[in-house]
Amino acid sequence: MRVFVLFAHPVENSFGAALHDEVLRSLEQAGHDVDDCDLYAEGFDPVLSRKERNAYHDLDANREPVAEYVERLERADAMVIVTPVWNFGHPAILKGFFDRVFLPGVSFKMKDGKVVPCLHHIRKLAVVTTYGGTRLRAFLVGDPPRKIATRVLRAVIKPAAPVGYHALYDMNRRSVDERRQFLDKVRSAMEAF
Repeated sequence: MRVFVLFAHPVENSFGAALHDEVLRSLEQAGHDVDDCDLYAEGFDPVLSRKERNAYHDLDANREPVAEYVERLERADAMVIVTPVWNFGHPAILKGFFDRVFLPGVSFKMKDGKVVPCLHHIRKLAVVTTYGGTRLRAFLVGDPPRKIATRVLRAVIKPAAPVGYHALYDMNRRSVDERRQFLDKVRSAMEAF
């Protein structure tokens, strides 16, 4: 399976980077063809410009500024997102990726004024993430990143496709052993992906 790995963390020696490395290693060992998209390393520009917004619904023009990323997404059979949660949301670079790449004609189309999903070639989705806050704190604010994965992204990929959400909450107070256990959990999930 061709897996598009979308990684959003700016620090190469962070726990997030260790998770990214484990995801890549485990998917490759399981025999998947991995397209690693490290948004920071690739210098992805998350800003949706005025020109892009004005061309947003123009299916002939809207992909042009991000054509390479659209092509990579369209070649994928599955997607794994590796990202921290900051302030109960995604890093700006990942939000910008969704704004600029999940375009009309790419992730959805409009039909009779209604949104029709069109990423049905994505047959599996997983998110690997860390939170500084506890699960309870995230729950109390609605846990938007979890909802984006399990509701919004699930709605645009293949119907009934499996979605895995692997989160380490309260990361800042986790012991080395607890972090290692989470890495093991991620390894197992990616080997079975």
